[in-house]
Amino acid sequence: MEKDILHITNGSSLTQYLNELDFKGDFLTWHEMLCEGPTKLNIDSESFLTDRKDFLNNFYDIEIDESEYKMELRKLNDIEKYSEIVLWFEYDLFCHINMIAIISLLNEKQIKLPISLVCSGRIPGELNLKGLSELTPEQIDQYFKNKIKLTAKDIDIAVSIWQIYCGKDHNLLKPYITKKTAFEYLGCCLKAHLKRFPDSISGLSALEHNFLKILSKYEIKSKHHLLGYALNYQGYYGYSDIQFNRIINKLSLFITYDDTGLSLNRKGHEALLGQHNFAHEMNNNITFGGVHKLDFYFNKQQNKLIKTIPNAH
Repeated sequence: MEKDILHITNGSSLTQYLNELDFKGDFLTWHEMLCEGPTKLNIDSESFLTDRKDFLNNFYDIEIDESEYKMELRKLNDIEKYSEIVLWFEYDLFCHINMIAIISLLNEKQIKLPISLVCSGRIPGELNLKGLSELTPEQIDQYFKNKIKLTAKDIDIAVSIWQIYCGKDHNLLKPYITKKTAFEYLGCCLKAHLKRFPDSISGLSALEHNFLKILSKYEIKSKHHLLGYALNYQGYYGYSDIQFNRIINKLSLFITYDDTGLSLNRKGHEALLGQHNFAHEMNNNITFGGVHKLDFYFNKQQNKLIKTIPNAH
């Protein structure tokens, strides 16, 4: 009897799209956003799930469907049904953190099946990077035919990155930025990640700085208008609207809201010019894996994270 493929996708919309295209096999849909919030090495554990439930509920008012979450993961307990695993993840940080977590989980469960990756991004003749759900059926089919088989070295690298991400020193990610792997966009994602920490001069992350630049450059009529710009010009982050709405709310001290729209106030201009460090005034102390955002500054000159003085040893 011929065995099936297990497709692991990053979200239900992609699973639905692949089902509509009649891809054969079973689907494990990964509903997570591990690029934000606390993480632990042992993904298939009650403590991991508890931490994630608390974070998503407290920061985003999202309730994890625990029974659905566990039902999806249980598919990995019947792995002898499958001949191979195909990972469907995109070019951005949101997807890449989820992807390395899944690879680490497969390693944790000592699953030895061949693992391949379908990862969208640059499309010949297209200006913008494309997500998998944005591809035509013909493009999806071509990507699947050209899927990349992950080597033992690729898997080891993904496991190592997950260990670092769950740990306390994210500067250890730096060597992987230039390391040659099967993950074409990994370096860009890791660079983007380090710039999520407050800049050592202004206290703004790259994303927060980008929001203020948009406000200084364009006539923004509403919060929704600002959100649209941010979603379209975010580079390798892959953030969702709920994540950006939270950032916009944290940036309210820099923004004047009136009948004509949104504009920078005096503090906003000071932040853009790097005249004051606003990191603790914004108080956006979200967690990235094993570290709190406000525990480090990103120093552009040294191109690395520097531990903040209140927490320095």
